[in-house]
Amino acid sequence: MSLAKKLYELQLTELAIQKQQEILDEINHQLIENPSLLKAKEELIALQHRLDQKEKQQRDLEWETEDLETNIKQLNSRLYDGSIKNPKELVSLEKEIGILKTRLKQKEEELLDLMADIEKMRNKVSTSQRQLEDLEAKWQAECAILTQRQAEVKKQLTELNQKRDSIISEIDPKTMQLYLNLRSHKGQAVVRVEQGKCQGCHITLPVSEWQRVRAGNLACCSSCGRILFLG
Repeated sequence: MSLAKKLYELQLTELAIQKQQEILDEINHQLIENPSLLKAKEELIALQHRLDQKEKQQRDLEWETEDLETNIKQLNSRLYDGSIKNPKELVSLEKEIGILKTRLKQKEEELLDLMADIEKMRNKVSTSQRQLEDLEAKWQAECAILTQRQAEVKKQLTELNQKRDSIISEIDPKTMQLYLNLRSHKGQAVVRVEQGKCQGCHITLPVSEWQRVRAGNLACCSSCGRILFLG
């Protein structure tokens, strides 16, 4: 195998490594984060928080209602136990009881509306929980597939890196340095020659360069500087 061909094979191998590494990085990212699952969890937390707030409001309203009922009961007892003889005091007491009964009715209506809202909110929370459970089940299944794919890609990367190391061991340091410099500055260090043209810059090669390439000697394009390979 000519030196140019070895360099070309090295480049193909490194490109394959780069592609597989990108695939592996994407798999790792997918295994760490699932946007749909995160969104579903956030929505459930938000719904549960709203439900907790409404249930607290319900408890507060129930306490207020109980206090009003107790106050009304106590005032009614005073109204009818004969302890108050003054007509004005009786009228004032009846008026106070009426005000408390009005407030009690308002609180009871508020409580009924709130309980209806809570029931709806509980249904939403239950639905959200089921959806989250479904997403988690699907995510576990996806993770199993991704983990298997991850292992396959890692194996391919190991084989490609071994192939890369093997090719490099057959290339002298000076040529290797030239290759690395070209890869660093131009991205593509080795290009094919087709119909007498460099496929890096698409310039027709001088006869002398064309002859060197055909002879299997290491040659660089006089225009773009890339290593030429006749496959």
